[in-house]
Amino acid sequence: MTERMEEKSDLIEKVIKVNRVAKVVKGGRRFSFSAIVVVGDGRAKVGVGLGKANEVTEAIRKGVDQAKRRMRFLVSEGRTIPHPVLGHFGASKVVMKPGMPGSGIIAAAPVRAVMECGGIQDISVKSMGSTNPHNLIKAAMNGLNQLVSFEDVAARRGVPVEKLRAASHGVKG
Repeated sequence: MTERMEEKSDLIEKVIKVNRVAKVVKGGRRFSFSAIVVVGDGRAKVGVGLGKANEVTEAIRKGVDQAKRRMRFLVSEGRTIPHPVLGHFGASKVVMKPGMPGSGIIAAAPVRAVMECGGIQDISVKSMGSTNPHNLIKAAMNGLNQLVSFEDVAARRGVPVEKLRAASHGVKG
């Protein structure tokens, strides 16, 4: 007796783009769909997935399953990121800078979804190059994976964490 238990999860799921592809066959056209999905818990965990199927709902379900398997922990500093970072993938580049408290998410739609699902609430993002949603999302994830916490840097350098935080906020000391 093997039953699959469906757990009630508090994950945020966002469908970024659904693409329809037509294949012409003898009897007419055959349509298939692909869906880019971002899944996060709103508390510094986020994953991205791509699902393909002959129906939209099935493509979204496959994308969600893949995104759940690919979830990664994000380094954050309160409601923002600890330092500026440049992420790139293909022809897309994404420059991410920490935002002041209350500034909100200033980003293109695909990158905004990644930040919302990851729980980052104050950030400024500039996307350059290709605006393809696939590449923008992968560039954003590349940049987020490069982030290093103040605690890790302080331990590596042998300096107090407060000194690093003050330096990042422009305080002389």
